[in-house]
Amino acid sequence: MAQLDERHLDPAVALATLDDTPPRAPHRQFALKDGDCFVVTNDRGDIQGRGDGFFRDDTRVLSLFRLTVGGREPSLLGASLSQDNIIFTANLTNMPMEHVPQGVIHIERSRLLWQDRMYERIRLWNYGERDMQMPLSLEFDADFRDMFEVRGSTRPKRGKTFASETSAGHVLLKYEGLDTLVRQSVISFSEQPVQLSAGSAEFRIALPRHDGFSLFIEVGTSNVERPSRERYRSAAAHARWRMRAKRRHGATLHSSGRVFNDWMSRARADIALLTTELQTGPYPYAGIPWFSTAFGRDGVISALQMLWLNPGLAKGVLAFLALHQATETLAFSDSQPGKIMHETRKGEMAALRELPFGRYYGGVDTTPLYIYLASAYAKRTGDMAFIEQLWPSLRAAAGWMDAMQAQHPKGLVAYKRASETGLSNQGWKDSSDAIFHADGSIPKGPIALVEVQGYVFAAYRGLAQLAARRGESDLAKNWEDNAERMRASVERVFWMEDRGYYAIAIDGEGRPCKVRASNAGHLLYVGLPSKDRARQLSEALQTAAFQTGWGVRTLADDETPFNPMSYHNGSIWPHDTAICGAGMAQYGERDSVVRLMSGTFESAVHFNMRLPELFCGFTRSPGEAPVAYPVACLPQAWSSGSAFMLMQACLGLEVDGFESEIRVSRPRLPIGIDTLTIRRLRVGNVEVDVHFQRVGDRVACFLDARDEGRAPLVVRS
Repeated sequence: MAQLDERHLDPAVALATLDDTPPRAPHRQFALKDGDCFVVTNDRGDIQGRGDGFFRDDTRVLSLFRLTVGGREPSLLGASLSQDNIIFTANLTNMPMEHVPQGVIHIERSRLLWQDRMYERIRLWNYGERDMQMPLSLEFDADFRDMFEVRGSTRPKRGKTFASETSAGHVLLKYEGLDTLVRQSVISFSEQPVQLSAGSAEFRIALPRHDGFSLFIEVGTSNVERPSRERYRSAAAHARWRMRAKRRHGATLHSSGRVFNDWMSRARADIALLTTELQTGPYPYAGIPWFSTAFGRDGVISALQMLWLNPGLAKGVLAFLALHQATETLAFSDSQPGKIMHETRKGEMAALRELPFGRYYGGVDTTPLYIYLASAYAKRTGDMAFIEQLWPSLRAAAGWMDAMQAQHPKGLVAYKRASETGLSNQGWKDSSDAIFHADGSIPKGPIALVEVQGYVFAAYRGLAQLAARRGESDLAKNWEDNAERMRASVERVFWMEDRGYYAIAIDGEGRPCKVRASNAGHLLYVGLPSKDRARQLSEALQTAAFQTGWGVRTLADDETPFNPMSYHNGSIWPHDTAICGAGMAQYGERDSVVRLMSGTFESAVHFNMRLPELFCGFTRSPGEAPVAYPVACLPQAWSSGSAFMLMQACLGLEVDGFESEIRVSRPRLPIGIDTLTIRRLRVGNVEVDVHFQRVGDRVACFLDARDEGRAPLVVRS
């Protein structure tokens, strides 16, 4: 069995081993997704290997797809995604060729995905003063590499790659894996190439003056009808209809700021793009390209971010995770009865158990987060019928937490991987160097992370509330006591009096890792710290050690291994910033959240309205943009969702589903925004529009006139 190289935990390190090509900035890569397929290209629309490709079920089924005109790459004019994330378009022009001056041919590449197929239209228009014959070439290949191979893992043996087969208008690329599954790609053309080989198609396009021509290409698992304008338009119409249906779920936001609205719209479209309809309901896949699959932690946090607007997403996440809850103890998959799944994969390496990620449980925080999401969903919706369905799963998850605490001398929930093939660190900072002592040394396990104890506290408290509603008062009392014991343990064991901050972890020898990291900010989100310690923690997170002007660093800049270009030790993760901000709001720090919202919005503007998975933690300087992390996922669900978590924290809004009541506490609007409307906010069985308006130095909140009396609105200034 192949050993999994830990370098896969940091994609930047893994990919650096593949070749000497510098990685592309994430906001210059373009991704489309449909179900379990996605495609990543450069801004010309080319697939050129490395992390690019057309992927299906965690396998790269197209690793090269490169357009040349007259033997040269065309010149880029611009590239964009449609607002609904359905169509990628690159506008190009020709380089100088014999008898053809530069810049007289407009080349437009448009691409979309629909039902496991990639559809492409290449449209050429002749702006020259004479008729032309344009030589156009497409190079292609499929390496059928597993996603983990693309990320840098090596395999001692691979399956059989077949010789390419060509016939009239199409090419078949085929591979049989060691799992005996045959994977193939068929590339089909609307026009017969003048020359078609195993790796390229050559065309000579007749272009009359001031006239155009369109070539249609499809890449799928089989050869169906010949590509055509009609097939392309039909696929685009169906894809757009389905995306509109996705985006209709839940409430929407509209403000007085046009650019701010563009950000909100793009973030909502990215959540919709990444959301896949599974048998259990909608599930937000984590991110493209490395994590386009169901992750437990990512799904739960994304659902929490969107809960106030779209509780249906949380219901889908909970149903999926309950279905795949562990029932047995297996070292290879790090599973134990009651534990909630961390990750699932469909590729060849997972099927052959060369790595444990087919269905992997090596996440210490997913189980308490799952319970917390269930309690938050119930409070938001009042849907106790669904909670009844989940109750056996929630009891099993609570049993796992009980068992973990019973094993720990301080009653904490800790992790230590059960197999060498698994993740060495099992919190959200899961790279191998993310947890350390103040001198930079790596601690011995089991490791008890500070934020995980906060999640456990919130899980027990949520369970107590649910049990009370079910009339199980003794059980409610037991879980409430567990929550308070955990609160006391965290305050006693993790607090560093000399630094006015919480340690990042307790190691296997009972020693605190006396490091100031953003992890502690998650305690604010669940309401664990005392008011005095919450104040000290909030103030620390707003100092220059953490606050860059773009967001909160994952690590204070005075810690030993601080590196603003690292994956977890000094970078900025928008979801982490949002959780810290939402936590500050829990303790009344609303103005601080407004500042975080402003920095996050301005970061998004520099990244073309899309927040990447992470970016570098350099301090903001006048006139400079945030610095991209080279191989961050884009889009990423919990980065997109951070916009909505921060917005809720600014507005101080929550919906009580049990009372069918909207509550707003000390609302603030983002800087530069004077009005904001939440449209179609569901409260119980009704939908209402909620308005916020700046009035002097205050923000007024009121319902639309037609909605008054339909749902109680309680505002506390």
